[in-house]
Amino acid sequence: MAPLVSESCWTVDDVAAFLRVPKGTLYTWRKRHYGPSASRVGRYLRYDPAEVRAWLKNRAE
Repeated sequence: MAPLVSESCWTVDDVAAFLRVPKGTLYTWRKRHYGPSASRVGRYLRYDPAEVRAWLKNRAE
């Protein structure tokens, strides 16, 4: 068995729920080079939860 990861990558749905924004907003931000950074895994976008939290914290300052 593979070891459990304490915190896995977030999907677009996860980030949208965390930030309380529509999924479409995340895609628009990505096109405009704004918002938390995401990585492509195949055809899917994945977010590092720590980077999403850091981006949100920097926005609040």
